[in-house]
Amino acid sequence: MMTPFLAAAPVYGLPSYLLVSALLFAIGFFGVLLRKNTLVIYMCLELMLLASTLALVAFSKFNGTLDGNVFVFFVLTIAAAEVAVGLAIIVALFRQRHTVQVEELNQLKH
Repeated sequence: MMTPFLAAAPVYGLPSYLLVSALLFAIGFFGVLLRKNTLVIYMCLELMLLASTLALVAFSKFNGTLDGNVFVFFVLTIAAAEVAVGLAIIVALFRQRHTVQVEELNQLKH
């Protein structure tokens, strides 16, 4: 006998996952274009990366393969290393310039 919670669970199709992925990517894209703080820009870039991995997992699920899931595993592993390097660069910029605002970080040498 099935429980009522399992019987009433909604089934989401591929377009639903792709819509969420596209919305997350758009939020990240406009965040990169409109924000002035390097930390917020960096978080928006990460949001764009996660939106693309959501699309990969959705395609993988609806194709019935694990190829997208394996690829996402490698993407997230590289993203973890990228976060460490990116935050280290932002901390180094803050220590040198005492700001994280993009407008004030316009020179390669001080």
